[in-house]
Amino acid sequence: MDRRRALKNVAILLGTAISSGTIATLFEGFAIPENEKNRVSFSASEEETLAEFADIILPTTKSSPGAKAAGVGTFIPMMVRDCYPAEMQLIFGSGLKQMEEKCMTTYNKNFLSLSVEERQKILVDLRTEAIAAKKAPCFFTIARDLTLLGYFSSEIGCTQAREYLMIPGRYDGSAEYKPGQKAWATN
Repeated sequence: MDRRRALKNVAILLGTAISSGTIATLFEGFAIPENEKNRVSFSASEEETLAEFADIILPTTKSSPGAKAAGVGTFIPMMVRDCYPAEMQLIFGSGLKQMEEKCMTTYNKNFLSLSVEERQKILVDLRTEAIAAKKAPCFFTIARDLTLLGYFSSEIGCTQAREYLMIPGRYDGSAEYKPGQKAWATN
């Protein structure tokens, strides 16, 4: 199975947890022309920022590692460069810079220097702004969606964050589900 098809399957499993823009990008089936790829580039520092951003959305818990451990910080830039149209790549790149500017304006520190509480506040503000934008593609929704997609398509997301059974056997519509049990993931 190729990576694009696997990501589409994960998107189906996530259902309405990701935005229609991300679903459209994955499901339209268009191939991004080579001249539209790589319109933005990401430094090592920006990839680290995206890893920390993702880790606020899906932090490490007692039962599973978080998004940073799953490598989402490198997954997000790869997806933006290779799978998103040039216009959305530029929106994402500009949004990342605007988030850093917001951190400097609000706290006089860059995102990586903020405390967890300050990072959470920045993300809440970005989420509020994204809701006010009324479905216009923006940095926050793209980054959030790719965080979910990257995490739940990673080995960690499939085997540690969810209940994993490599060979599920027969279908059992009445399988026992214990309170607090993880959701199922199969390959």
